[in-house]
Amino acid sequence: MKLIKTILLPFFCATLIAPQVVAESKPLDKIEAVVNQEVILSSDMTRMQQEIQTRYKESGKSLPEDGSIQKQILDKLIGDRLQLQIAQQMGLRISDVQLNQTLQQVATDKGLTLLQYQAQLTKAGESYNAFVDTVRDELTINEVRQIQIRRRINISDQEVDQMVKRLAEEGHKTTQFKFAHILLKVNGDTAIAEQQAIETKADELILKIKQGVDIASLAMNYSQGPKSLEGGDWGWRTIDEIPTLFAAVFDDINTKKGDVIGPFRSELGLHIIKILDKKGSQSVITVEVNARHILIKSNIILSDEKAEKLLKDYRQEILTGKSTFAELATKHSQDPGSAAKGGKLGWADPNMYVPEFRDVTLSLPIGEISEPFHTMHGWHILQVMERRESDTTEQATKQKAFAILFKQRFPAEVYAWMNEIRQEAYIKINNPDYIIKAQ
Repeated sequence: MKLIKTILLPFFCATLIAPQVVAESKPLDKIEAVVNQEVILSSDMTRMQQEIQTRYKESGKSLPEDGSIQKQILDKLIGDRLQLQIAQQMGLRISDVQLNQTLQQVATDKGLTLLQYQAQLTKAGESYNAFVDTVRDELTINEVRQIQIRRRINISDQEVDQMVKRLAEEGHKTTQFKFAHILLKVNGDTAIAEQQAIETKADELILKIKQGVDIASLAMNYSQGPKSLEGGDWGWRTIDEIPTLFAAVFDDINTKKGDVIGPFRSELGLHIIKILDKKGSQSVITVEVNARHILIKSNIILSDEKAEKLLKDYRQEILTGKSTFAELATKHSQDPGSAAKGGKLGWADPNMYVPEFRDVTLSLPIGEISEPFHTMHGWHILQVMERRESDTTEQATKQKAFAILFKQRFPAEVYAWMNEIRQEAYIKINNPDYIIKAQ
C-alpha cells in the first residue's frame, strides 16, 4: 500500500439555507508519526492491524484485545518507510513481471486464480489495488534489505572451508555406502614374482569391473576377504562402520555411486572396492549450458511490441545469413557483459537465470535460435550452443556452507543496519504510548 499521504485541511462553511441540518462529524485522520519528509497516519495503522488480524484469523489464532500491538505496528511502519525511502534513493523498482509472478503465486497458494482472489478481496470489502501496493512494497523492502546486508557481510574462503569440513563431519554420521569388496592377499613372505602376478590380476579385475562385469561373481571367484561368499557385499554402512583397513578411501562428498576404487594396498594385501549405492549426502549432477543471447529493453520510446519485432528481424537476419549472431549481439544487445563477447554467457547452471530464461535454455534444441521471449530484464533471443552434465557436488557444498554462514549473520546485520538508518533519520512519534523503549 502507498503510505505517502497528503494532509488536507478541512474546509468549513456555514449554510444559511438549512441551519437546522447538522452535518455528521467524522474524526480527522491523525498523524501518528513523521519519518523524514513523510507522515504515518492512524488509518495506516488501522489498515495494517486489519491485515494482521486477517492473517491470524486464517491461521485459527486471534490478536490480543488490549491494543498492545499498536506500538509494534507503528514501529514496523516506520521501519518499512525508511527502507522504501532508501529504495527510492537507489532508484530500485520492482518490475511488473516480478510483481505479477508474486501476485499469481499468492493466489495459487490459496488455491485460487488471480481473478478469483481479486473477486474474493472485493467481496470482503478490501481494496485489490491496496493489496497490490502492499505486495510491491514488501518485494521492494526485501530487495533493498538484501542489497544492503550483502554489502555488510564478508565471509572469507577460510570460513567457508571450515564450514564445509564441519558439514562433511556431520555427513559422515548419516551418509551410508553400499559397496562390494575384493581382497587379494599379499604378505611379507610372498615372493616378488607372486606379488607381481597378484598386482597384474588386480589390474585385470579392475578392468573387468569397469567393463561391466558383475563384481559379485568376481568376488566369489577371486576375493579372499571375509565377504567373498556374499559376493563381496558389505551392505549399507556409514564411514564409522567401515573397516579401518579401507575406510580412508571413502569420502562423504567425492565418493559417488558407481565409483571403482583401487587397487590399493594395506597390510593384508590389495583391495578393490565398487560403490554399489549411496544415500544421505548425494552427489549433485547439474546440467550446464553454454548459451548466447541478445537483449533489448523496452522503454517509453521503444514499446514491448517494437522490441519484440526488432528481435524477430534480428533472428531472421541470422537465419538467412545476412548477419551473424555475434555481430548483432555486439552491435545491438543491451547486456554489456555479454555483448562484448558476441552475446556469449559462457558455461552456467541454468538455475542461476530468471525462470523464463532458465526454461528456454533447458528446452531449446542445441543450435536453434529461439523466438523472442520476455523476462524481467527485457526481450531476448537465445541460442544454446552446448549442454553438458557436471558433478557440482563440491561447488554445491560450498554454496550451502556460504548460505549457512550468511543466514547465521543476516539477522544481526539487519538489526544493526536498521538501528543505523533510524539514527540517521528524523523520526517524531506523536503518541508517547507508542514509543518502544530500549529493554
